[in-house]
Amino acid sequence: MLGKRLCDLLNIRYPVFQGGMAWISPAELAAAVSEGGGLGIIGAGHADAKWVREQIQKVKTLTTKPFGVNVMLLSVHVDEIMQVVLEERVPLITTGAGNPGKYIEALKARGTRVFPVVSSVALARRLERLGVDGLIAEGMESGGHIGETTTMALVPQVVDAVNIPVVAAGGIADGRGIVAAMALGASGVQIGTRFITAVECPAHMAYKEAVIKAGDRDTVVTGQSTGHPVRILRNRFARQLQEMEKAGISKEELEQFGQGKYPAAAIHGDVEGGSPMAGQIAGLVRQIEPAAVILESIMKEAVQVMEGLGRQLA
Repeated sequence: MLGKRLCDLLNIRYPVFQGGMAWISPAELAAAVSEGGGLGIIGAGHADAKWVREQIQKVKTLTTKPFGVNVMLLSVHVDEIMQVVLEERVPLITTGAGNPGKYIEALKARGTRVFPVVSSVALARRLERLGVDGLIAEGMESGGHIGETTTMALVPQVVDAVNIPVVAAGGIADGRGIVAAMALGASGVQIGTRFITAVECPAHMAYKEAVIKAGDRDTVVTGQSTGHPVRILRNRFARQLQEMEKAGISKEELEQFGQGKYPAAAIHGDVEGGSPMAGQIAGLVRQIEPAAVILESIMKEAVQVMEGLGRQLA
């Protein structure tokens, strides 16, 4: 069975996490993914604790399956959100943009699994020592905020460095990606970009269509001079931002220019003037489908690929 270690640990059918994408991963998408056999994840982003609690409670009315919450550690609401996670006894959290160390003891006492996102071996080792349950090793192919190392290079190095489950993320959208991740030693995968086009995802139709139309070279990394690079679909906003960076515009001005651009694209459909985050794998995303269909097709393909490899190696 693919990903048995992770599936047994979390009581899920498929070793697939849905990326907790800010603004577009509410209760409806998370519940649909969990009902489909994966692990649906609410994207807290910079939302306040009240919204997060509402989404958690809504998921519980839509599914009895395990689910998670992605907590952005840079959020001004992080302490309040963690308190909500504790009170609601959320089965699992993923974290990004920081170190969740100070929350781990309380989370584990409530039975909440902790899977931070890492982009380096050093951080992976540090977090394992702090007692996290697993790690999400995310390569620079992913959409949104990225590190400097590719998934192919990062995952096996993280796997070799720790003794806890590692979930591979970045550049994965189909069954071939799952099998490749498993070959690198991962226990499962996290998929974001493909779930943008899930029926249950509230992303604007223009955003979904832009992902579907994207080719292999249609993403670009923006904001590198700020120290917080972000991968998005190539558009007018990206060109403007790159020109500003070349002109030596200050970090503060660049950040102000980029403020609010992601929801402008994701929620309001401004895919030229906004920041439509997407991974390099967007070129493999070809249609809008229910989350359960996405999961089923991915896993069916993974089994077929495994069987084909077995015949080749026999």
